[in-house]
Amino acid sequence: MTLMDFPIILFVVAFSVLWLAARCGAALRRHRQGLKEAERDDFGLILGSTLTLLALIIGFSFSMAISRYDQRKSYEEAEANAIGTEYLRADLLPVDDAAKLRTLLGKYLEQRILFYEAPRSQMVVEAINVRTVQLQDELWSAVRPAASAQPTPITALAVAGMNDVLNSQGYTQAAWWNRIPPAAWILMFQIAIFGNILLGYYLHDPDAKKVLFLILPLILAISFFLIADLDSPRGGLIRIHPQNLISLSGSMHP
Repeated sequence: MTLMDFPIILFVVAFSVLWLAARCGAALRRHRQGLKEAERDDFGLILGSTLTLLALIIGFSFSMAISRYDQRKSYEEAEANAIGTEYLRADLLPVDDAAKLRTLLGKYLEQRILFYEAPRSQMVVEAINVRTVQLQDELWSAVRPAASAQPTPITALAVAGMNDVLNSQGYTQAAWWNRIPPAAWILMFQIAIFGNILLGYYLHDPDAKKVLFLILPLILAISFFLIADLDSPRGGLIRIHPQNLISLSGSMHP
Protein backbone atom coordinates (compact mmCIF):
# COMPACT_ATOMS: atom_id res chain seq x y z
CA MET A 1 0.00 0.00 0.00
CA THR A 2 1.04 3.57 -0.68
CA LEU A 3 0.01 7.00 0.52
CA MET A 4 -2.50 7.13 -2.37
CA ASP A 5 -4.45 4.31 -0.69
CA PHE A 6 -5.19 6.65 2.24
CA PRO A 7 -6.89 9.71 0.70
CA ILE A 8 -7.55 11.48 4.01
CA ILE A 9 -3.91 11.20 5.07
CA LEU A 10 -2.91 12.32 1.57
CA PHE A 11 -5.10 15.41 1.98
CA VAL A 12 -3.44 16.36 5.27
CA VAL A 13 0.08 15.73 3.95
CA ALA A 14 -0.56 17.59 0.68
CA PHE A 15 -2.07 20.62 2.39
CA SER A 16 0.77 20.82 4.94
CA VAL A 17 3.53 20.46 2.34
CA LEU A 18 1.99 22.94 -0.08
CA TRP A 19 1.35 25.49 2.68
CA LEU A 20 4.97 25.20 3.78
CA ALA A 21 6.07 25.62 0.15
CA ALA A 22 4.13 28.89 -0.08
CA ARG A 23 5.67 30.10 3.18
CA CYS A 24 9.12 29.18 1.90
CA GLY A 25 8.49 31.28 -1.20
CA ALA A 26 7.49 34.23 1.00
CA ALA A 27 10.60 33.79 3.15
CA LEU A 28 12.77 33.69 0.04
CA ARG A 29 11.13 36.90 -1.15
CA ARG A 30 11.94 38.70 2.10
CA HIS A 31 15.51 37.40 2.00
CA ARG A 32 16.05 38.64 -1.53
CA GLN A 33 13.88 41.74 -1.07
CA GLY A 34 11.29 40.59 -3.60
CA LEU A 35 10.75 41.47 -7.23
CA LYS A 36 11.27 44.73 -8.99
CA GLU A 37 8.21 46.18 -10.67
CA ALA A 38 9.76 45.55 -14.09
CA GLU A 39 10.16 41.88 -13.26
CA ARG A 40 6.63 41.25 -11.97
CA ASP A 41 5.02 40.82 -15.39
CA ASP A 42 7.55 38.22 -16.49
CA PHE A 43 7.33 36.43 -13.14
CA GLY A 44 3.52 36.52 -13.27
CA LEU A 45 3.64 34.87 -16.70
CA ILE A 46 5.78 32.06 -15.30
CA LEU A 47 3.47 31.62 -12.30
CA GLY A 48 0.37 31.56 -14.52
CA SER A 49 1.94 29.04 -16.89
CA THR A 50 2.94 26.79 -13.99
CA LEU A 51 -0.53 26.82 -12.46
CA THR A 52 -2.13 26.25 -15.89
CA LEU A 53 0.08 23.22 -16.47
CA LEU A 54 -0.80 21.94 -13.00
CA ALA A 55 -4.51 22.38 -13.70
CA LEU A 56 -4.20 20.40 -16.94
CA ILE A 57 -2.37 17.54 -15.23
CA ILE A 58 -4.93 17.47 -12.41
CA GLY A 59 -7.71 17.40 -15.01
CA PHE A 60 -6.13 14.51 -16.90
CA SER A 61 -5.53 12.62 -13.66
CA PHE A 62 -9.12 13.15 -12.57
CA SER A 63 -10.31 11.85 -15.94
CA MET A 64 -8.10 8.77 -15.52
CA ALA A 65 -9.50 8.14 -12.03
CA ILE A 66 -13.11 8.51 -13.23
CA SER A 67 -12.58 6.12 -16.14
CA ARG A 68 -11.04 3.50 -13.87
CA TYR A 69 -13.88 3.88 -11.37
CA ASP A 70 -16.46 3.44 -14.13
CA GLN A 71 -14.56 0.41 -15.41
CA ARG A 72 -14.69 -1.25 -12.01
CA LYS A 73 -18.44 -0.61 -11.85
CA SER A 74 -18.94 -2.09 -15.32
CA TYR A 75 -17.03 -5.24 -14.44
CA GLU A 76 -19.09 -5.71 -11.29
CA GLU A 77 -22.21 -5.70 -13.46
CA ALA A 78 -20.54 -8.06 -15.95
CA GLU A 79 -19.68 -10.50 -13.15
CA ALA A 80 -23.27 -10.54 -11.93
CA ASN A 81 -24.55 -11.17 -15.47
CA ALA A 82 -22.06 -13.98 -16.06
CA ILE A 83 -22.85 -15.75 -12.79
CA GLY A 84 -26.61 -15.33 -13.26
CA THR A 85 -26.46 -16.68 -16.81
CA GLU A 86 -24.44 -19.72 -15.76
CA TYR A 87 -26.85 -20.35 -12.89
CA LEU A 88 -29.66 -20.64 -15.44
CA ARG A 89 -27.58 -22.72 -17.87
CA ALA A 90 -27.04 -25.30 -15.14
CA ASP A 91 -30.38 -26.77 -16.30
CA LEU A 92 -28.56 -27.94 -19.44
CA LEU A 93 -26.48 -30.37 -17.37
CA PRO A 94 -27.57 -33.64 -15.77
CA VAL A 95 -29.61 -33.22 -12.59
CA ASP A 96 -26.83 -34.13 -10.15
CA ASP A 97 -24.26 -31.98 -11.92
CA ALA A 98 -26.72 -29.08 -12.09
CA ALA A 99 -27.43 -29.21 -8.35
CA LYS A 100 -23.72 -29.29 -7.54
CA LEU A 101 -23.02 -26.43 -9.92
CA ARG A 102 -25.73 -24.24 -8.42
CA THR A 103 -24.42 -24.86 -4.92
CA LEU A 104 -20.91 -23.91 -5.96
CA LEU A 105 -22.13 -20.83 -7.79
CA GLY A 106 -23.90 -19.69 -4.62
CA LYS A 107 -20.68 -20.04 -2.62
CA TYR A 108 -18.70 -18.34 -5.38
CA LEU A 109 -21.15 -15.44 -5.44
CA GLU A 110 -20.71 -14.97 -1.70
CA GLN A 111 -16.95 -14.67 -2.18
CA ARG A 112 -17.35 -12.14 -4.95
CA ILE A 113 -19.55 -9.98 -2.73
CA LEU A 114 -17.00 -10.26 0.06
CA PHE A 115 -14.29 -9.18 -2.39
CA TYR A 116 -16.06 -5.89 -3.03
CA GLU A 117 -16.98 -5.29 0.60
CA ALA A 118 -13.66 -6.38 2.13
CA PRO A 119 -11.92 -3.82 4.35
CA ARG A 120 -8.50 -2.41 3.60
CA SER A 121 -6.70 -5.46 4.94
CA GLN A 122 -4.22 -7.41 2.85
CA MET A 123 -4.75 -10.58 4.87
CA VAL A 124 -8.54 -10.50 4.42
CA VAL A 125 -8.28 -9.86 0.69
CA GLU A 126 -5.70 -12.61 0.21
CA ALA A 127 -7.94 -15.07 2.08
CA ILE A 128 -10.86 -14.16 -0.19
CA ASN A 129 -8.70 -14.55 -3.28
CA VAL A 130 -7.45 -17.97 -2.18
CA ARG A 131 -11.00 -19.18 -1.54
CA THR A 132 -12.10 -17.73 -4.90
CA VAL A 133 -9.41 -19.67 -6.77
CA GLN A 134 -10.42 -22.87 -4.98
CA LEU A 135 -14.06 -22.38 -5.95
CA GLN A 136 -13.08 -21.64 -9.54
CA ASP A 137 -11.30 -25.00 -9.73
CA GLU A 138 -14.34 -26.73 -8.25
CA LEU A 139 -16.69 -24.95 -10.66
CA TRP A 140 -14.66 -26.00 -13.67
CA SER A 141 -14.48 -29.54 -12.38
CA ALA A 142 -18.28 -29.52 -12.02
CA VAL A 143 -18.94 -28.81 -15.71
CA ARG A 144 -16.02 -30.71 -17.24
CA PRO A 145 -17.27 -34.30 -16.68
CA ALA A 146 -20.70 -33.58 -18.17
CA ALA A 147 -19.15 -31.85 -21.16
CA SER A 148 -16.76 -34.75 -21.72
CA ALA A 149 -19.50 -37.38 -21.38
CA GLN A 150 -21.95 -35.52 -23.64
CA PRO A 151 -20.04 -33.18 -25.98
CA THR A 152 -23.12 -31.57 -27.49
CA PRO A 153 -23.86 -27.94 -28.40
CA ILE A 154 -26.19 -27.77 -25.39
CA THR A 155 -23.56 -28.75 -22.86
CA ALA A 156 -21.13 -26.47 -24.69
CA LEU A 157 -23.33 -23.55 -23.64
CA ALA A 158 -22.80 -24.46 -19.99
CA VAL A 159 -19.05 -24.69 -20.54
CA ALA A 160 -18.99 -21.35 -22.36
CA GLY A 161 -20.99 -19.76 -19.55
CA MET A 162 -18.51 -21.05 -16.99
CA ASN A 163 -15.69 -19.63 -19.07
CA ASP A 164 -17.40 -16.23 -18.91
CA VAL A 165 -17.70 -16.51 -15.12
CA LEU A 166 -13.99 -17.19 -14.73
CA ASN A 167 -12.95 -14.54 -17.24
CA SER A 168 -15.11 -11.85 -15.63
CA GLN A 169 -13.30 -12.30 -12.33
CA GLY A 170 -9.95 -11.89 -14.09
CA TYR A 171 -11.11 -8.71 -15.80
CA THR A 172 -12.31 -7.34 -12.47
CA GLN A 173 -8.99 -8.05 -10.78
CA ALA A 174 -7.09 -6.39 -13.61
CA ALA A 175 -9.31 -3.31 -13.32
CA TRP A 176 -8.63 -3.07 -9.56
CA TRP A 177 -4.89 -3.21 -10.25
CA ASN A 178 -5.15 -0.51 -12.92
CA ARG A 179 -4.27 2.63 -10.99
CA ILE A 180 -2.91 6.08 -11.83
CA PRO A 181 0.86 5.68 -12.38
CA PRO A 182 3.08 6.86 -9.50
CA ALA A 183 5.01 9.02 -11.97
CA ALA A 184 1.86 11.08 -12.58
CA TRP A 185 1.44 11.64 -8.83
CA ILE A 186 5.10 12.65 -8.46
CA LEU A 187 4.78 15.10 -11.34
CA MET A 188 1.64 16.65 -9.87
CA PHE A 189 3.23 17.08 -6.45
CA GLN A 190 6.40 18.59 -7.88
CA ILE A 191 4.56 21.14 -9.99
CA ALA A 192 2.20 21.94 -7.09
CA ILE A 193 5.15 22.55 -4.75
CA PHE A 194 6.93 24.80 -7.25
CA GLY A 195 3.68 26.62 -7.98
CA ASN A 196 3.14 27.42 -4.31
CA ILE A 197 6.75 28.56 -3.90
CA LEU A 198 6.30 30.89 -6.86
CA LEU A 199 3.03 32.18 -5.40
CA GLY A 200 4.64 32.99 -2.05
CA TYR A 201 7.51 34.74 -3.82
CA TYR A 202 5.16 36.70 -6.09
CA LEU A 203 2.88 38.25 -3.46
CA HIS A 204 3.48 41.95 -2.70
CA ASP A 205 2.98 41.72 1.06
CA PRO A 206 2.79 38.06 2.18
CA ASP A 207 2.30 38.94 5.84
CA ALA A 208 -0.82 40.96 5.02
CA LYS A 209 -2.26 38.20 2.80
CA LYS A 210 -1.78 35.09 4.87
CA VAL A 211 -5.19 33.81 3.76
CA LEU A 212 -3.80 33.45 0.23
CA PHE A 213 -1.34 30.89 1.57
CA LEU A 214 -4.31 28.73 2.54
CA ILE A 215 -6.50 28.99 -0.57
CA LEU A 216 -4.28 27.42 -3.22
CA PRO A 217 -2.87 24.63 -0.99
CA LEU A 218 -6.40 23.83 0.18
CA ILE A 219 -7.79 23.66 -3.36
CA LEU A 220 -4.93 21.47 -4.55
CA ALA A 221 -5.17 19.20 -1.49
CA ILE A 222 -8.91 18.72 -2.09
CA SER A 223 -8.21 17.90 -5.75
CA PHE A 224 -5.57 15.33 -4.80
CA PHE A 225 -7.92 13.86 -2.21
CA LEU A 226 -10.74 13.41 -4.74
CA ILE A 227 -8.45 11.85 -7.36
CA ALA A 228 -6.95 9.44 -4.81
CA ASP A 229 -10.39 8.60 -3.42
CA LEU A 230 -11.71 7.62 -6.86
CA ASP A 231 -8.51 5.78 -7.74
CA SER A 232 -8.32 3.73 -4.52
CA PRO A 233 -10.76 0.78 -4.70
CA ARG A 234 -10.66 0.04 -0.96
CA GLY A 235 -9.13 3.07 0.73
CA GLY A 236 -11.49 5.77 -0.46
CA LEU A 237 -14.84 7.03 0.72
CA ILE A 238 -16.24 6.48 -2.79
CA ARG A 239 -16.33 2.70 -3.25
CA ILE A 240 -17.93 0.21 -5.59
CA HIS A 241 -21.03 -1.22 -3.95
CA PRO A 242 -21.78 -4.70 -5.39
CA GLN A 243 -25.47 -3.96 -5.83
CA ASN A 244 -25.81 -6.20 -8.90
CA LEU A 245 -24.14 -9.14 -7.15
CA ILE A 246 -26.25 -8.61 -4.02
CA SER A 247 -29.41 -8.43 -6.12
CA LEU A 248 -28.42 -11.65 -7.87
CA SER A 249 -27.79 -13.32 -4.51
CA GLY A 250 -31.31 -12.41 -3.44
CA SER A 251 -32.80 -13.96 -6.56
CA MET A 252 -30.69 -17.10 -6.23
CA HIS A 253 -31.52 -17.49 -2.53
CA PRO A 254 -35.03 -16.02 -2.10
